[in-house]
Amino acid sequence: MKDSKRSKSEDKSAYERAADSGVDPRCIPVRLSGPPIVGDAIPSPGYSDEEHETWQLLLRRQRGLLEGRSCDEYIRGVSLMEFPEDRIPALSELSRTLERRTGWRVARAPGLLHERDFFSCLAERIFPSTDYIRPRYELDYTPAPDLFHDMFGHMPMITEPSFAAFYQRIGRAALRAQGVDRRRVERFYWFTVEFGLIRTPKGVRIYGNGILSSAREITHCLSTATEVRPFDIAEITEQDYDVSNLQPLLYVIDSFEQLERTFAEWANNRGL
Repeated sequence: MKDSKRSKSEDKSAYERAADSGVDPRCIPVRLSGPPIVGDAIPSPGYSDEEHETWQLLLRRQRGLLEGRSCDEYIRGVSLMEFPEDRIPALSELSRTLERRTGWRVARAPGLLHERDFFSCLAERIFPSTDYIRPRYELDYTPAPDLFHDMFGHMPMITEPSFAAFYQRIGRAALRAQGVDRRRVERFYWFTVEFGLIRTPKGVRIYGNGILSSAREITHCLSTATEVRPFDIAEITEQDYDVSNLQPLLYVIDSFEQLERTFAEWANNRGL
């Protein structure tokens, strides 16, 4: 009976609540007016020389920062994606690469998607990606997704079969979730897909996409400024977060198999 007394604000996602608070308009979710453009049908924008140079700067710098900090699965994924060094890749070519590896495809997203549109794509093994790049003054950190976050941050992990299966499973669960459970799935997504850490024989490593694409988050997340807690799905699904600041709290998994199995059990217990 407690859930029936929730306020309307409690039913809103973190992004929707941020929009209500007057934050950066790029963090306001966009609703799709029709089916997204997928794969080879995606047109490639005409990028400027400066935008291609921004890609080059970000790619070169992130690769240097991730040495000894990111997990092996991600490093393999970067290699498999074969990102061009000198230009922004077309979404259509990246879609073909993912489809060969794990059966996923890429769709063009006009911005930060509304959660229903976003999770609908994931449920169909489609990753929605933006095709615009951050301005130079946001090289270190951008509060909203851009193509570097989507391409370099997200796509390499989707080449990992167990992570790709988990990613689709979380999309399906999110579509079925209502009320409080919808918020719980959103929190779990944030603390795993976007800001997750994994324990390895070499030490704690990064797999979260929001960290992997941000120079400031990479150095911040493994410093003493960040509290790192053991993976606990019951705690994670109740833990709120702020999308507009560096993350002060993160959780570390023991393996991607643990991530996939634990979430499947949690979702099944809730009929998701």
